[in-house]
Amino acid sequence: MKKMKTLYRAICVTLVIGIILSFQNSCITSVTRATNDNLNKNVDLNAMAKVIQNFRNDDLNTVLDTYYGTLTGYVADCPLCTGYLGCTGQNVLDRTTTYDDPQYGTVRIVASSTSLPCGSIVRFKNSVLSPTGEITAIVLDRGVTGTSLDLLVESVDTALTKVGSKKINYDILRFGWTRDLS
Repeated sequence: MKKMKTLYRAICVTLVIGIILSFQNSCITSVTRATNDNLNKNVDLNAMAKVIQNFRNDDLNTVLDTYYGTLTGYVADCPLCTGYLGCTGQNVLDRTTTYDDPQYGTVRIVASSTSLPCGSIVRFKNSVLSPTGEITAIVLDRGVTGTSLDLLVESVDTALTKVGSKKINYDILRFGWTRDLS
Protein backbone atom coordinates (compact mmCIF):
# COMPACT_ATOMS: atom_id res chain seq x y z
CA MET A 1 0.00 0.00 0.00
CA LYS A 2 2.85 2.34 0.80
CA LYS A 3 4.33 1.65 -2.66
CA MET A 4 0.99 2.55 -4.24
CA LYS A 5 0.85 5.86 -2.39
CA THR A 6 4.40 6.68 -3.43
CA LEU A 7 3.67 5.73 -7.03
CA TYR A 8 0.44 7.78 -6.93
CA ARG A 9 2.32 10.84 -5.60
CA ALA A 10 5.01 10.48 -8.23
CA ILE A 11 2.40 10.36 -11.00
CA CYS A 12 0.56 13.39 -9.56
CA VAL A 13 3.78 15.40 -9.22
CA THR A 14 4.78 14.47 -12.79
CA LEU A 15 1.36 15.52 -14.09
CA VAL A 16 1.47 18.82 -12.23
CA ILE A 17 4.99 19.57 -13.51
CA GLY A 18 3.91 18.62 -17.05
CA ILE A 19 0.89 20.93 -16.86
CA ILE A 20 3.00 23.80 -15.52
CA LEU A 21 5.62 23.35 -18.26
CA SER A 22 2.93 23.15 -20.95
CA PHE A 23 1.32 26.34 -19.69
CA GLN A 24 4.65 28.18 -19.62
CA ASN A 25 5.52 27.08 -23.19
CA SER A 26 2.18 28.33 -24.48
CA CYS A 27 2.83 31.77 -22.97
CA ILE A 28 6.28 32.19 -24.50
CA THR A 29 6.22 34.53 -27.47
CA SER A 30 8.84 34.51 -30.12
CA VAL A 31 10.55 37.64 -31.37
CA THR A 32 10.80 37.93 -35.14
CA ARG A 33 13.02 40.42 -36.87
CA ALA A 34 12.59 41.73 -40.39
CA THR A 35 15.75 42.59 -42.25
CA ASN A 36 16.29 44.09 -45.65
CA ASP A 37 19.24 42.50 -47.38
CA ASN A 38 18.56 44.44 -50.59
CA LEU A 39 21.74 46.29 -51.49
CA ASN A 40 19.89 48.79 -53.71
CA LYS A 41 18.29 51.07 -51.13
CA ASN A 42 18.35 54.24 -53.26
CA VAL A 43 15.15 56.24 -53.73
CA ASP A 44 14.20 56.93 -57.33
CA LEU A 45 13.76 60.69 -57.08
CA ASN A 46 12.34 60.99 -60.60
CA ALA A 47 9.60 58.48 -59.83
CA MET A 48 8.90 60.23 -56.55
CA ALA A 49 8.66 63.63 -58.31
CA LYS A 50 6.18 62.21 -60.84
CA VAL A 51 3.95 60.89 -58.05
CA ILE A 52 4.04 64.26 -56.28
CA GLN A 53 3.26 66.03 -59.57
CA ASN A 54 0.28 63.71 -60.15
CA PHE A 55 -1.09 64.55 -56.68
CA ARG A 56 -0.57 68.25 -57.44
CA ASN A 57 -2.29 67.97 -60.84
CA ASP A 58 -5.22 66.09 -59.36
CA ASP A 59 -5.61 68.86 -56.82
CA LEU A 60 -5.34 71.65 -59.42
CA ASN A 61 -8.03 70.00 -61.55
CA THR A 62 -10.52 69.63 -58.73
CA VAL A 63 -13.66 71.52 -59.73
CA LEU A 64 -14.66 74.09 -57.11
CA ASP A 65 -17.91 75.16 -58.80
CA THR A 66 -19.68 75.05 -62.16
CA TYR A 67 -21.35 78.02 -63.87
CA TYR A 68 -23.67 78.27 -66.86
CA GLY A 69 -23.34 81.20 -69.24
CA THR A 70 -22.67 82.39 -72.77
CA LEU A 71 -19.26 82.12 -74.42
CA THR A 72 -18.37 84.75 -77.02
CA GLY A 73 -15.10 85.84 -78.61
CA TYR A 74 -13.48 89.26 -78.75
CA VAL A 75 -10.33 90.91 -80.08
CA ALA A 76 -8.20 93.47 -78.26
CA ASP A 77 -8.90 96.22 -80.80
CA CYS A 78 -12.68 95.92 -80.89
CA PRO A 79 -14.61 99.23 -81.00
CA LEU A 80 -15.31 99.24 -77.23
CA CYS A 81 -11.91 97.76 -76.22
CA THR A 82 -8.84 99.67 -75.06
CA GLY A 83 -6.34 96.91 -75.84
CA TYR A 84 -5.37 96.72 -72.16
CA LEU A 85 -6.51 93.96 -69.79
CA GLY A 86 -8.72 95.25 -66.98
CA CYS A 87 -7.13 93.10 -64.27
CA THR A 88 -3.43 93.52 -65.03
CA GLY A 89 -3.19 96.50 -67.37
CA GLN A 90 -1.23 94.37 -69.84
CA ASN A 91 -1.29 95.58 -73.46
CA VAL A 92 -2.66 92.82 -75.72
CA LEU A 93 -2.84 94.79 -78.97
CA ASP A 94 0.04 92.61 -80.20
CA ARG A 95 -2.51 89.72 -80.52
CA THR A 96 -1.47 88.07 -77.24
CA THR A 97 -4.20 85.60 -76.28
CA THR A 98 -2.45 83.52 -73.61
CA TYR A 99 -1.02 84.01 -70.14
CA ASP A 100 1.66 82.00 -68.32
CA ASP A 101 0.20 81.12 -64.93
CA PRO A 102 2.62 79.72 -62.30
CA GLN A 103 0.17 76.95 -61.33
CA TYR A 104 -1.66 76.13 -64.57
CA GLY A 105 0.97 76.91 -67.19
CA THR A 106 -0.03 78.58 -70.46
CA VAL A 107 -3.75 79.37 -70.38
CA ARG A 108 -6.10 81.38 -72.58
CA ILE A 109 -7.38 84.81 -71.50
CA VAL A 110 -11.07 85.49 -70.86
CA ALA A 111 -13.12 88.48 -69.79
CA SER A 112 -15.74 87.99 -67.10
CA SER A 113 -18.04 90.06 -64.96
CA THR A 114 -17.02 90.82 -61.40
CA SER A 115 -18.82 87.61 -60.36
CA LEU A 116 -15.43 85.95 -60.91
CA PRO A 117 -12.41 87.62 -59.29
CA CYS A 118 -9.39 88.51 -61.40
CA GLY A 119 -7.02 85.55 -61.66
CA SER A 120 -9.80 82.93 -61.54
CA ILE A 121 -9.13 79.82 -63.63
CA VAL A 122 -11.99 78.34 -65.67
CA ARG A 123 -12.21 75.28 -67.93
CA PHE A 124 -14.75 74.72 -70.69
CA LYS A 125 -15.23 72.58 -73.77
CA ASN A 126 -14.52 73.90 -77.27
CA SER A 127 -13.37 71.34 -79.80
CA VAL A 128 -13.00 73.97 -82.56
CA LEU A 129 -10.28 75.98 -80.80
CA SER A 130 -8.58 73.20 -78.84
CA PRO A 131 -7.24 69.86 -80.09
CA THR A 132 -7.99 68.31 -76.66
CA GLY A 133 -11.53 69.67 -76.71
CA GLU A 134 -11.01 71.66 -73.51
CA ILE A 135 -9.77 75.18 -72.90
CA THR A 136 -8.32 76.34 -69.61
CA ALA A 137 -8.44 80.11 -69.24
CA ILE A 138 -7.75 82.84 -66.73
CA VAL A 139 -9.95 85.85 -65.98
CA LEU A 140 -7.79 88.88 -66.77
CA ASP A 141 -10.35 91.24 -68.27
CA ARG A 142 -13.80 92.67 -67.59
CA GLY A 143 -16.61 93.86 -69.83
CA VAL A 144 -19.29 91.16 -69.75
CA THR A 145 -22.31 90.71 -67.51
CA GLY A 146 -23.62 87.88 -65.38
CA THR A 147 -21.91 84.54 -65.82
CA SER A 148 -20.89 85.04 -69.44
CA LEU A 149 -17.30 84.66 -70.64
CA ASP A 150 -15.61 86.48 -73.51
CA LEU A 151 -12.60 84.62 -74.94
CA LEU A 152 -9.73 86.78 -76.23
CA VAL A 153 -8.87 85.63 -79.79
CA GLU A 154 -6.48 86.73 -82.56
CA SER A 155 -8.98 88.02 -85.11
CA VAL A 156 -12.56 89.06 -85.70
CA ASP A 157 -12.90 86.11 -88.10
CA THR A 158 -11.91 83.65 -85.32
CA ALA A 159 -14.32 85.36 -82.91
CA LEU A 160 -17.21 85.04 -85.37
CA THR A 161 -16.56 81.64 -86.96
CA LYS A 162 -14.78 79.56 -84.29
CA VAL A 163 -16.25 80.97 -81.08
CA GLY A 164 -19.52 82.63 -82.06
CA SER A 165 -22.02 82.81 -79.23
CA LYS A 166 -22.69 79.54 -77.41
CA LYS A 167 -24.30 78.55 -74.14
CA ILE A 168 -21.75 76.62 -72.07
CA ASN A 169 -21.15 75.08 -68.68
CA TYR A 170 -17.74 75.97 -67.34
CA ASP A 171 -15.86 74.72 -64.31
CA ILE A 172 -14.15 77.00 -61.83
CA LEU A 173 -10.74 75.56 -60.88
CA ARG A 174 -9.51 78.58 -58.92
CA PHE A 175 -11.26 81.65 -57.49
CA GLY A 176 -8.91 84.62 -57.75
CA TRP A 177 -5.13 84.36 -57.68
CA THR A 178 -4.80 81.66 -55.00
CA ARG A 179 -6.39 78.25 -54.86
CA ASP A 180 -8.24 77.58 -51.62
CA LEU A 181 -10.02 74.23 -51.23
CA SER A 182 -11.69 75.12 -47.92
